[in-house]
Amino acid sequence: MIPPLNAHRRTRRRVALLIESSRAYGRGLFLGIAKYVRQRRDWSVQSEEWKWTDAPPAWLKHWNGDGVIARIETPAMARMIERLRIPAVDVRGSVQGLSFPLIDTDDEKVACLAAEHLLERGFRHYAFCGFAGANYSDKRSQWFALRLAQAGHGCHIYSPPGAPGRGATIHHEKRGMLFQEDLLNWVKSLPTPVGLMACNDIRGQQILNLCRRAERMVPEEVAVIGVDNDHVLCELSDPPMSSVVPDTLRIGYEAALLLERMMDGEATPDKPSLIAPLGVVTRHSTEVLAMDDLKLAAGVRLIRQRAFDHLTVNEVARAAGMSRRVFERRFFRQVGRSPKAEILRLRLERVKQLLADTDWALSEIAGKTGFKYGEYLHTVFTHKMGLTPGEFRRQQSPSGGLIAADYD
Repeated sequence: MIPPLNAHRRTRRRVALLIESSRAYGRGLFLGIAKYVRQRRDWSVQSEEWKWTDAPPAWLKHWNGDGVIARIETPAMARMIERLRIPAVDVRGSVQGLSFPLIDTDDEKVACLAAEHLLERGFRHYAFCGFAGANYSDKRSQWFALRLAQAGHGCHIYSPPGAPGRGATIHHEKRGMLFQEDLLNWVKSLPTPVGLMACNDIRGQQILNLCRRAERMVPEEVAVIGVDNDHVLCELSDPPMSSVVPDTLRIGYEAALLLERMMDGEATPDKPSLIAPLGVVTRHSTEVLAMDDLKLAAGVRLIRQRAFDHLTVNEVARAAGMSRRVFERRFFRQVGRSPKAEILRLRLERVKQLLADTDWALSEIAGKTGFKYGEYLHTVFTHKMGLTPGEFRRQQSPSGGLIAADYD
């Protein structure tokens, strides 16, 4: 009798995880992979405490496993994994030209989300502070400046003394932390009020510390947003720091799913898979409206406070002490969209958050976001987003399961 094709395969596949756990981003990846492993129940995972500064673990050189998920930071690490001749997935994107498929955060969408967050607050001046030479930082800097240019604004980008040179990400980050006085002088030189994006929460916390030394008020003079939403870093910052939230859970889950398929013999994807961030967690560091027009600022503040309470443009205009026509004209000139469009945008952003984070029925979500009926919300959401609420919710679910099929 001929045995089944996979009869001699190990009952439990051995998978190595080379992901640092010292940062929130890496811990999020672990949680996504863990969710997949709990569903599969046939993986034996090997991992250990590992940092970007560490060399690849010695056991990896002669490891007899079935697959690897790694944040590949250096060419040496890439070569060691390649020599294993087993399926591997990169969740870092630092080393170019690898044969491994990549699943990573979409840096363009991260930067655009941060830019939109600051643009909404009406700043005229914008700045970016990153770690020059670190690929994720450089990409976010370019996309941030481009989005601002599209809105008619320039961007002050911090450049440390000397050329960044070549090296691993940790090299660029350590180098970037050295020039405290130079960075302090740059912060002092910025026109105010200014909306500033930091490439990650570590850099953002450093900027907030320097703002105190420079006697720049946050957020009134300098509003700061980071990336990664590292809860400890953001809450320990003074003031607490707003941050873009990468979907690390989904990245980890998708990486595990892809590795499973590769271990089953499926072809390697030709293109990287870039995962959009979940949104922005707003904290005190960006809770400001940079507007000289105090009446308009009062109207914008009311929109943000009551967007989900069946608020009308007429109510907002009265609160601002203007006619509707005058308010709409001033609002559009300052924000770049109509008050009605802004109210709808805020409502739909909240709808997206509730679809992703809860299992509430659409009628319940409609009631909490300013829509009268679930059917009306379904129509508006589908028209604006290009997919139904049910399709959006399934996309946000790492399992890709059939959730709320009645939404379709």
